[in-house]
Amino acid sequence: MNDELFLRGEAVPMTKEAVRALALAWLELPRARHLIDVGAGTGSVSIEAALQFPSLQVTAIERNPAALRLLNENRQHFSCHNIDIVSGVAPLAVADKADAIFLGGSGGHLTALINWALQQLHPGGRLVMTFILLENLNTALAHLQQSGIKALECQQMQISTRVPLGSGHYFKPNNPVYVIACQKEEHDV
Repeated sequence: MNDELFLRGEAVPMTKEAVRALALAWLELPRARHLIDVGAGTGSVSIEAALQFPSLQVTAIERNPAALRLLNENRQHFSCHNIDIVSGVAPLAVADKADAIFLGGSGGHLTALINWALQQLHPGGRLVMTFILLENLNTALAHLQQSGIKALECQQMQISTRVPLGSGHYFKPNNPVYVIACQKEEHDV
């Protein structure tokens, strides 16, 4: 989905289109029944997932009041009735285990969120995380390794967008984004 389709707020983060496309692919949602989106922001990941997979139950967790309002506006704008919005700071109690979890923000609780996410996932479930800080990437990779996660993928994305400049055009770079995907072991309970 094009980023311009979403209602936006200045102080509310949004997972951009190219990063969202990779994250959604790595979540392997065609086989999922429940997705948890932590740090949902504008809701771009939740909404695109909900629209692509109408039978998918989506739980969008967000703590920022401005983001919660925008998330709800986007949910209504796209008529996504399969998204439940949870106001709060993760890790928090969620009634149903998930087949896929997306961590778009950690709020300074990265290792606790990874532990929580691995507990919330069904065996074989997918965890996908995005970071802009190299320190968070390194912390996540080290913690996943210590947690015994074997199936792990990691990519750095550097996206540039063509924009006008005078009578010509150039590619304006965005910040690099690090994307990690892993799978909970099938035998875990």
